[in-house]
Amino acid sequence: MNARRHLLAPSRIRTAAALTAVTAVGLGALSACSSADASGTTDKYDVVASFYPMAYLAERIGGDHVHVTNLTQPGQEPHDLEISAQQTARLQDSDAALYLKGLQPSVDKAIDQSGIRTKVDAASLTTLEEHGSEVGGHAAAHDTHEGEDEDEGGGKDPHVWLDPVRYAQIAEGVGRAFEKGDPDHAADYRKNTAALVKQLDELNTRFKDGLAHTKSKVFITTHAAFGYLAERYGLTEEAISGLDPESEPSAARIKDLEKMAKADGVTTVFYETLVSDKTAKTVAQDAGLKTDVLDPIEGITDKSRGRDYLAVQEANLKALQQALGAK
Repeated sequence: MNARRHLLAPSRIRTAAALTAVTAVGLGALSACSSADASGTTDKYDVVASFYPMAYLAERIGGDHVHVTNLTQPGQEPHDLEISAQQTARLQDSDAALYLKGLQPSVDKAIDQSGIRTKVDAASLTTLEEHGSEVGGHAAAHDTHEGEDEDEGGGKDPHVWLDPVRYAQIAEGVGRAFEKGDPDHAADYRKNTAALVKQLDELNTRFKDGLAHTKSKVFITTHAAFGYLAERYGLTEEAISGLDPESEPSAARIKDLEKMAKADGVTTVFYETLVSDKTAKTVAQDAGLKTDVLDPIEGITDKSRGRDYLAVQEANLKALQQALGAK
């Protein structure tokens, strides 16, 4: 399977009810988010966000001055989203759109065709890299994998929000866009942006210190969502699949992972909350490993280990420390 469809091909369509009954991210700091079926504009700065990490930025930076609509309902895989006519109408009525180009093709198309004055592409506010199924320092020690093309599962990796440093860069860009789009509240947007960036800087420090001394530097995930995080903290992510969370791994890839796990002292296969854990449990059972959750924070649900981005990232840090044998 060509995993580039994760970024470039049409998304998979689910039920119409799941696509039109888009609800708020009504948890934690995102209490002001609306459902996407709300009609008309509000007396606030109306922002449409493509999925949770973008909605979180809009709420934290906008504060009381913004009204945020999240196009992706809690529990829905963002990559699966197909925009409804109702959501398209909501876009047209909004003051700003915040999205990550390349992650959700239907969102990209709708925003491109809309008349929204302020269009904020998070991908343009930082750098995106080409990532495959193996990302990080470990790749240099393994020039080839048996029976597998090194580029399998590769492509432009959109998961930049999982790196606190890149996410802070995006936050600063969003803050500037809000200041320009709604100058009457520019001072508050600057203040809120600075507060969020400070928290992300502190999170970065906790990750850096917490993962500096571990028995192993290699971790296994179901799909390659944590490449930026791995690179930031000197780790190696070995993904069962590539960038596509629903692609099927080859038999050669499974065999290679089992050998690598023994050689590098890997203890855990990580899976995520919005995707089936079947593959992770199969690989873990065959290799005699444990399973645990490493959350890509594409959405917050009652299964999430925290009520917002920062809390779930803290849970991710603890899971990595335990799996890697932090000293």
